[in-house]
Amino acid sequence: MAITDDVIQQAEARMAAARDHAHAVAARYDRRTRRVIVRLHSGLELAIPPHLVEGLDDATPDALAEIEVSPSGLGLHWPQLDTDLYVPALLEGQFGSKQWMARQLGAAGGRSRSQAKSHASRANGAKGGRPRKVQA
Repeated sequence: MAITDDVIQQAEARMAAARDHAHAVAARYDRRTRRVIVRLHSGLELAIPPHLVEGLDDATPDALAEIEVSPSGLGLHWPQLDTDLYVPALLEGQFGSKQWMARQLGAAGGRSRSQAKSHASRANGAKGGRPRKVQA
């Protein structure tokens, strides 16, 4: 594909539109609070626990401390972890891929306790409960 003046102008227009949205100007890892601190262009600072973000949950403090902010401010990158985070998605509460987020939600749902789950468990227990696992 040839790069023309028109293509460059379109790319610049997309970049200008993206700048109107929230973007990061700095990011760091605070070892004392164990949080990733992201400062947005508006002055707002977000403190994010790493265990909530895909790819950061088992990272060492040294790996978390090395954060790169993309030139557009729309991305954060941890080179040691080969992990990226899209800032607009972060602001919408998306801390990873759809598959990873679904897995987190499913795990939370499995741990939940409700009256319906309790009744279903009792009813299943009255029928003899779960079949025992057989040794292979």
